[in-house]
Amino acid sequence: KGALREIKDLIGLEKSLHRIEAYDISNTQGVQSVGSMVVYEGGNPKRSDYRKFKIRGVIGPDDYASMKEVLGRRLQRLNGDKEASFTKMPDLILVDGGKGQVSSGQQVMDDLGFNIPICGMVKDDRHRTRGLIYQNKEIPLSVGTEGFKLIARIQDEAHRFAIDYHRKL
Repeated sequence: KGALREIKDLIGLEKSLHRIEAYDISNTQGVQSVGSMVVYEGGNPKRSDYRKFKIRGVIGPDDYASMKEVLGRRLQRLNGDKEASFTKMPDLILVDGGKGQVSSGQQVMDDLGFNIPICGMVKDDRHRTRGLIYQNKEIPLSVGTEGFKLIARIQDEAHRFAIDYHRKL
């Protein structure tokens, strides 16, 4: 709970965080592109709500277009889907990547009329979590804090889940 409070305060949200959905794209030079959705509720993984997406409408290695497709498919199912995991509104969406991925996700939400906070999870040159992109600004994460640890776990889990599905295909 302390980690969720830290993240909420760090990005300046008024509403408390409970459900966080994180997305990642995986492909090998555009072949067998997939997306992953991992869900954390109350700071813990909720594996029953994880989802895999096979990218259908994007040719080649276009992470931005792939992210648009995945988020579009997920958010279109938010209202009126029979599957319980898709009817729950996330308090925060995290995407693996920087400003481009965040912009792609924001465009989808604008097109569909949703107003869900969206952040990019940014890694450093050594592929370690370093910060969040929120509203076009990078917010550094202090290593060792509970918020940092939770974001790093979520990012690693979204990445692992996407790669596992990509390898399976």
